[in-house]
Amino acid sequence: MSVEIERKFLVKNNDFKSESYSKKHIKQGYLNSDKNRTVRIRIANEKAFITIKGKSNSTGTTRFEWEKEIKKEEAESLLLLCEPSIIEKTRYLVKVGHHVFEVDEFYGDNEGLVIAEVELNDETEKFTKPDWLNEEVTGDKRFYNSSISKTPFKDWS
Repeated sequence: MSVEIERKFLVKNNDFKSESYSKKHIKQGYLNSDKNRTVRIRIANEKAFITIKGKSNSTGTTRFEWEKEIKKEEAESLLLLCEPSIIEKTRYLVKVGHHVFEVDEFYGDNEGLVIAEVELNDETEKFTKPDWLNEEVTGDKRFYNSSISKTPFKDWS
């Protein structure tokens, strides 16, 4: 079984951009965004994927994840079937110590939201926190991509 273990943080400034070694444009939507499982379609530059994620554990750090690359044309067709609304973001990859942070800068209805994630091998694994990290939001469902597709950042009070 594939398991994803990650922690999420808000980002306090744009310093991560100068430290980034790669970036890509991502467009994604959800065929299913039930709290017990999500089925996501993603196009990242010229590659496309279908991903199924299970329910998170009580801390929000660990959950089942299965992903398969599909043809970009298939993904474009499947995005038309997705729940409203489609998320667009730029993902920056930043190496910090022995880990890579994925920093997502959102656009459209989620403009102004920037979230950093770091994948770990276990929930207690130590990692270096860069200065541009802010508050941890691991387990806060408001910050799940499937949630912001339903309740965009612009509508938060």
